[in-house]
Amino acid sequence: MSRSPCPLVVDRAAAHSPIGVYDSGVGGLSVWREIRAQLPSEDTIYVADQAHIPYGPRPPEEIRRYAVAIAALLIELHVKVIVVACNTASGAALQTLRATFPGVPFVGMEPAVKPAAEQTKSGVVGVIATPTTFEGEPFRRLADRFGQDVSIHTRTCPGLVELIEAGSVGTTETRSLLRDCLDPLLALGIDELVLGCTHYPFARDLIAGIVGPDVAIIDPAPAVARQVRRVLASGGLLSSASEPGEHRFLTSGPPTRLVGMVQQLIGVAAHAEGAIWQEGRLRIG
Repeated sequence: MSRSPCPLVVDRAAAHSPIGVYDSGVGGLSVWREIRAQLPSEDTIYVADQAHIPYGPRPPEEIRRYAVAIAALLIELHVKVIVVACNTASGAALQTLRATFPGVPFVGMEPAVKPAAEQTKSGVVGVIATPTTFEGEPFRRLADRFGQDVSIHTRTCPGLVELIEAGSVGTTETRSLLRDCLDPLLALGIDELVLGCTHYPFARDLIAGIVGPDVAIIDPAPAVARQVRRVLASGGLLSSASEPGEHRFLTSGPPTRLVGMVQQLIGVAAHAEGAIWQEGRLRIG
């Protein structure tokens, strides 16, 4: 992107406006699912940047460019809050988004290190996430703050996001990959496991089967949905509608692919629209 867009401001008078949610792919649906459950009357617009999946190995500056362009599109669609439902994008771009669009409320993801550190009995916490998440300032800050009295151990799971995006959650390949990722953490004695990528909750059953009942698995999505409610309530932006909200899905990848994954992962029959990257901007096409 050659230049930063002019700051745009959310129409705060429009409580009926939708909630914007975006991720590199389908992982953010784990957050969208919680938002819909806790705020059933709210409309939403979900953007999956599947043309660039996965974000994890990409340089932070590249992720920031995508984030700014996606936020600009959501603002053009008159959303009232933007949820960055991607740990990698939150770590790399949340500060940039807030600086670029100062009139827009953003809610981001951060690994749930705090509750894990507070709940652990063994004093050993595991976190699985992407390399960019671990390199970002939010994670370093959390680890420094809450890692004083507990041991925090991190692991990346290369290829897991791609397998989930491909609909291969229950395969032998996914199970083997997860065991390679998790066994070293189990050997260290963890009793809390933080899911530091929004894709990972869709492999929760497999993860639980590997780590066993003595390891608590922490998914931050419910807490993020509660934060969305707080942000909307503080701005007088909660919907007063009595009917269930309407939901719109956009993807920079094949729309049929997103439709299939929405049905497979969260059991929702959806229609998806295509979005096209042109000269650093994302447009509905």
